[in-house]
Amino acid sequence: MSNSPYVFEATMENFQQQVMEASANTPILVDVWADWCAPCKQLTPVLEKLADDYEGGFLLAKVNADEQQELTSSLGVRSLPTIILVKNGQAVDGFNGALPEGEIRKVLDKHVDAPEEDPYDKAHRLWEDGDVDGATAILAEMNQKDPDNLKVLIDLAQLKAEAGDLETAEQVLESLPPEEKMQHQAKQLAARVKFLKQSAELPPIKDLEMALEQDPKDPNALHQLALHHVLLENNAEAMDLLIRLMQVDSKYKDEAAKTTLIELFDKLGNNNPDVRTYRRKLYTLMH
Repeated sequence: MSNSPYVFEATMENFQQQVMEASANTPILVDVWADWCAPCKQLTPVLEKLADDYEGGFLLAKVNADEQQELTSSLGVRSLPTIILVKNGQAVDGFNGALPEGEIRKVLDKHVDAPEEDPYDKAHRLWEDGDVDGATAILAEMNQKDPDNLKVLIDLAQLKAEAGDLETAEQVLESLPPEEKMQHQAKQLAARVKFLKQSAELPPIKDLEMALEQDPKDPNALHQLALHHVLLENNAEAMDLLIRLMQVDSKYKDEAAKTTLIELFDKLGNNNPDVRTYRRKLYTLMH
């Protein structure tokens, strides 16, 4: 059970008072779950995070379906997890299964007064949820109000790059002060732009995999497949292919494998465990 003040355990004994009656003052989100339910385990941290994010705008009532079978039956639950939003003593909304955070927020926001969210945090949440247009609109407004905020500017450039507008992303990178170009976020963006530009002329993944089946030491296929994996965020696979390329031909295209590895290290940052592993492998090969 969470230590959050906004989360409590609901039982047959306290349900009437702490859920039905209390919902006259504060909406109650009832989460019917069980230990054996995999989607429940996926959903629980999301609901608990939202309870904290909304700062008491709603309370989260956890109902253990195995321990509270009578209550579960009285709620008409037929599958787990089942989520019921209770307001003024009535079930007003709900859903079944593990929804993404953004979808759950949409349900809550119809009935719950959410605290004002920091615009930058909201932009990143929308970005993570796949709402690129929404994230871009917020960051663009922030950029207009504070053009010197380089963090916002680089985020905008990153979104432009992901949307295929590499020219704008490169212009932003070029406009940065020299010291800012050395910051992790800027180096990460520069690497991303370079990988995206290189990807425009890459053969399909299946063709490259077939080429490597025929010749596991094909340097072109090793390099091009590594770039595909970089763009798919399959970073360990990409680094493994680049190490293989160095073993096959360390001088290939002016040491492209080494250069690409270092750019990938910059993109991911030194705290990434894959970076630490493959940096050691690169060091071993070079010495």
